[in-house]
Amino acid sequence: MEKTIEQNTYVLQEDDGIGTVKIADDVVAIIAGLAATEVKGVVSMAGNVTNELMSKMGVKKLSKGVKVEVIGKSVKIDLALVVEYGYNIPAVSQKVQEKVKSTIENMTGLDATDVNVRIAGVEMPQ
Repeated sequence: MEKTIEQNTYVLQEDDGIGTVKIADDVVAIIAGLAATEVKGVVSMAGNVTNELMSKMGVKKLSKGVKVEVIGKSVKIDLALVVEYGYNIPAVSQKVQEKVKSTIENMTGLDATDVNVRIAGVEMPQ
């Protein structure tokens, strides 16, 4: 028997004739994290201590460093990033905000009202 994991889901589309489309908040977080890491200058997402320890043990969580809050059809996203040394932090942050907002809106249909970026670290060249 499958074990069900308790997670928040949100209705994206409801049609009496066809059915309902729901999305989990973890999916929104994964989309935001992947979009943010596609921006040049972003090394990785920064997570909390538990996430960092888990990733060192080989368990990777794709929503690491991302917090989402969905209210109705709008979503608020908080991101924690590690930026590569030498990149302009305000410029990288703005590109991340634009990329995450457009990706979330295109993929989910939700309105990304806030995309907050926190720079949690700078990675030095090896």
